[in-house]
Amino acid sequence: MTLLLACFATLVAAVIQRITGLGFVLVLIGPVVLLYGPGEGVTVAVLLALVAAVAAVPLVWREVDWRRSSWLVWPGLITAPIGILVSHVLPEPALLLLIGALAVFALTAGFLPALARALSGRSGAIAAGAAAGFMQTASGLSGPALAAHAVGDRWPQRSFAASVQVIFVVFSGVGVLLRGLPALPLSDTGILIGVTVVGILIGTLAAHRVPAPLARRAMLAIAWAGAVVVLARGVVALLGT
Repeated sequence: MTLLLACFATLVAAVIQRITGLGFVLVLIGPVVLLYGPGEGVTVAVLLALVAAVAAVPLVWREVDWRRSSWLVWPGLITAPIGILVSHVLPEPALLLLIGALAVFALTAGFLPALARALSGRSGAIAAGAAAGFMQTASGLSGPALAAHAVGDRWPQRSFAASVQVIFVVFSGVGVLLRGLPALPLSDTGILIGVTVVGILIGTLAAHRVPAPLARRAMLAIAWAGAVVVLARGVVALLGT
């Protein structure tokens, strides 16, 4: 049953990711953390985020802005090890609370115009990239910091949605190298990887049929539900210690 639920969450996350360009880990993090625990759940999410991004890159390659992407990537490479260190040092209740809090931040960052303005320009790109690298290895949630920079810097959506897939490949690849592979049975990991690729393909076919606003609303509903449940679980675990 655990694998079935994880597959369903992964499929939905991959379809939404392909339609909207973002949201894979936002949708996935709540279910996998609840199913596998905070440490293993994030490890699963980071690996599948890498698979989703690798599957998407060939479809958007021509739209990538390599110069802008590079200014986001290198600061994240510096801060990524800090995210791993934090996730290893924190006890499980605190890690649950951290993941839930980062998910809530991710869901509200887009509604903070001051944040977008602060993350504009070259210095904003460095700050956003550094935050994204840390958040990716700690929780898998690097997208919101990148999106806030894109809004503040007036980055065209089509180019940003393509470029962020390359950034996800780098950050998720580093995350996999630092965190290692999930401790799940190899067959379960292979099935989840396959479901991710299938979801990207389904999302590609559905992209012209499913309105992006509808996909975003579904993403937000699932992500908020996951974030609230993870936070609640963290509070319960903290009170029980």
